[in-house]
Amino acid sequence: MSVPRKLSGLTLVLAGFCAFGTPALAQNLDPQLDAAVTEGARQVMQTYGVPGLSIAVSVNGRQHFYNFGVASRATQAHITPDTLFEVGSISKTLTATLATYAQVNGQLSLSDPVSRYVPELQGSAFGKVQLSHLATHTAGGFPLQVPDAVQNESQLMDYFKDWKPVYPTGTQRSYANPSIGMLGLITARSMNLPFVQAMENTLFPALGLHSTYIEVPKSKMALYAQGYDKQDQPVRLNSGMLGNEAYGVKTSSRDLIHFAELNAGLGEPPAKVGRAIRDTHTGYFRVGPMTQDLIWEQYAYPVTLKNLLVGNSDKMVYNNNDVIALHPPLAPQEAVWLNKTGSTGGFGGYIALVPAKKQAVVILANKNYPNSARIELAYKIFNALD
Repeated sequence: MSVPRKLSGLTLVLAGFCAFGTPALAQNLDPQLDAAVTEGARQVMQTYGVPGLSIAVSVNGRQHFYNFGVASRATQAHITPDTLFEVGSISKTLTATLATYAQVNGQLSLSDPVSRYVPELQGSAFGKVQLSHLATHTAGGFPLQVPDAVQNESQLMDYFKDWKPVYPTGTQRSYANPSIGMLGLITARSMNLPFVQAMENTLFPALGLHSTYIEVPKSKMALYAQGYDKQDQPVRLNSGMLGNEAYGVKTSSRDLIHFAELNAGLGEPPAKVGRAIRDTHTGYFRVGPMTQDLIWEQYAYPVTLKNLLVGNSDKMVYNNNDVIALHPPLAPQEAVWLNKTGSTGGFGGYIALVPAKKQAVVILANKNYPNSARIELAYKIFNALD
């Protein structure tokens, strides 16, 4: 049975941290939740100089939206649930969903080697890597980014032909854009579509995402927030090779909380879409307190804030970490906390959900600030729901 998606929420704009509400949205509010979100948002914005925040909370399909500050310091346009943010590596969860969707449709298998879909890499070390390792950061070791010298697909293929594993496949986790980026490229090839079309014309509509883009159309540019870098200079994403596949999505808190709800088991997506979503929750490796799913990072619930901070730490992002392979892989679980952070030069985001409780939180900002602050704010919000 589908769960009614009732809109409730509070829109707050902090100008010099003087807040005012929008009465049309301020109905049937939970005072404890409102206080946790408002105080947490105020603290983040003051501490890190964040111009704008959009926070969405879903409980059993009931959505609450909280919006603070401005989308642009130049125009002073207010943040709304429909403001578009760069979500950085949260994009990877959608790329992984595209791959599992293609698998459900019989267009690829995650147990296949790369060379099956990229004949140019036949005989190379990378060609032997299974697709599942590309979505679990266990391919054998890559830098975080595709090297700047790689500027076109021919150079990209040469880069992967020359690649040599740093460690045996499936023994360590190295968080990297090249591997998930290649999974996106391979998946699009298997669908006989360019990647952007595969996402914007196939996956996003199948998920019911109506304001999510790789390439923001001109008609929606007014909704696209201005990002700000560490020096508070305006900046937007300048994507490199495999950037669309690894960190290129722009979306709103309204769309992203809907995606979170689908991942929490709410609603009635088409059968193949639902299966594809569930498949991304399969656990392949354990690393510290975290289980590595297909991009999603999973923690047994209830989870401590300490474990979430460890799992989302710089050590997990920038270092190689030993993993324990799960044989067989762990089937999708309900009593878990699933999360993913995402950043670009001018934006920072976080998505977290607990399927067993049918709860989800999305936090989007037009400035990159520490992952730890995002996790602490989300943890405070989930505690308020309890």
